[in-house]
Amino acid sequence: MTPVVIALGSNLGDRALHLAEAVKRLSEPVVLTAVSSVVESAPMYVTDQPAFLNQVVRGETSLGPCQLLAALKMIEVSLGREPGERNGPRVIDLDIVVFGVLQLRSNVVTIPHPRAAERPFVMGPWRSIDAPGADRLLAPW
Repeated sequence: MTPVVIALGSNLGDRALHLAEAVKRLSEPVVLTAVSSVVESAPMYVTDQPAFLNQVVRGETSLGPCQLLAALKMIEVSLGREPGERNGPRVIDLDIVVFGVLQLRSNVVTIPHPRAAERPFVMGPWRSIDAPGADRLLAPW
């Protein structure tokens, strides 16, 4: 089993319900060991959109990184996510922040997440559920 951290976000519809349902569905591909509280945050990058609710979960998975990413994408679609503007509004967004100590860069996924360290809505909730210094896994490329 590989330890993972996954970030969740929603800024369309019933944001809290979308997060709660995503956490429930994440328990299939990931054995959840911690779930952060929910925080509200202003959008980054594309600012003309509603505020987000964000959350982070920690757990373990027997899937490989690409298999986990595929599972996350399936959860997003099952909750109503549709293709749209990059960094634009979305019903749900699920991102792998770290996958063990793996460093991977492909045309499909980059691990650790390349922008996690600049996102307070990821780092704050993550630090609240993990040991101090856990973010050391965000080694720069």
